[in-house]
Amino acid sequence: MPFAYFSRLTRAQQRIYLASDAVTTLRLSDTGALAPLVSSLAGMLAAGKRPAVERASQALLDGICRQLALPPVAVRVLAARPSNDYGELHGLYESACSPPRLTVWMRTAARGQVVAFRSFLRTLLHELLHHHDFEGLRLAESFHTQGFFQREADLARQLLTAAGLPPVARSRRGEAR
Repeated sequence: MPFAYFSRLTRAQQRIYLASDAVTTLRLSDTGALAPLVSSLAGMLAAGKRPAVERASQALLDGICRQLALPPVAVRVLAARPSNDYGELHGLYESACSPPRLTVWMRTAARGQVVAFRSFLRTLLHELLHHHDFEGLRLAESFHTQGFFQREADLARQLLTAAGLPPVARSRRGEAR
């Protein structure tokens, strides 16, 4: 079921949307090789050191790009998220850069706190999926479709499971949050 904005798209955009929506999973060929990179990223983020988080993010995305046969993407990790009346910006993909660039922020705008690891990872993967739409699926545009979000969740689940981390954060009582 397409999202509400689908009806406002041109016919060409609707074809792109449907092509993106049809792809719901991405299979990584060796999640075991990526597990230490996921764990390293979690540790660097917990330490709150931006340059180390940027290096760990780049290493993880380099590994994912190799496994998905995608050209490399440059990763930039900045400190506090920018915000305005509409909310906070979590990530940004820039296809016009050479190589394409992905920017994420590691601290919240309001309090300057380091974001939760799963949120950071999901944002990193979200921006990588825009890269995948252009370079892997060869789409002319990258839409937020149900398939797009399913691919994001699938990649996060594969990586977190491989690293021995629960894919869903749990409360102290064991309830999903």
